[in-house]
Amino acid sequence: MKNYGVNNIYFFDTYAIIEILKGNDNYEKYKKNKVLTGILIIIELHYFLLRRDEQLARKITLDYSKFILPLTLDIIFEANIFRYKNKRKKISTADSIGYVLALKNNILFLTGDKEFKGLDNVEFVD
Repeated sequence: MKNYGVNNIYFFDTYAIIEILKGNDNYEKYKKNKVLTGILIIIELHYFLLRRDEQLARKITLDYSKFILPLTLDIIFEANIFRYKNKRKKISTADSIGYVLALKNNILFLTGDKEFKGLDNVEFVD
């Protein structure tokens, strides 16, 4: 049942959000898409932005927090299994959870993290 990317909805991981904020032209077309993300992605984003400007970090984090998908124990269990099966790739907990959230919600996982290149359900952008 591959119905990914329907209605231009993507799960934005931290990498994708940061590249969009940096103005990476390769991500330009995704700015018009509906954004979904996860709480751990928001935590990573806030920390990344905090190193630059505390007030801006708060504003951007609040903006993206409107798009958080709920996290359940089933998602955590599946994400940890995915992470364990792919332990050679050294995928983070946040990214594992994000990937499984995208899978479970039938949307593409938008990223530029090399660990996800070639995986099913991934829109990989350099």
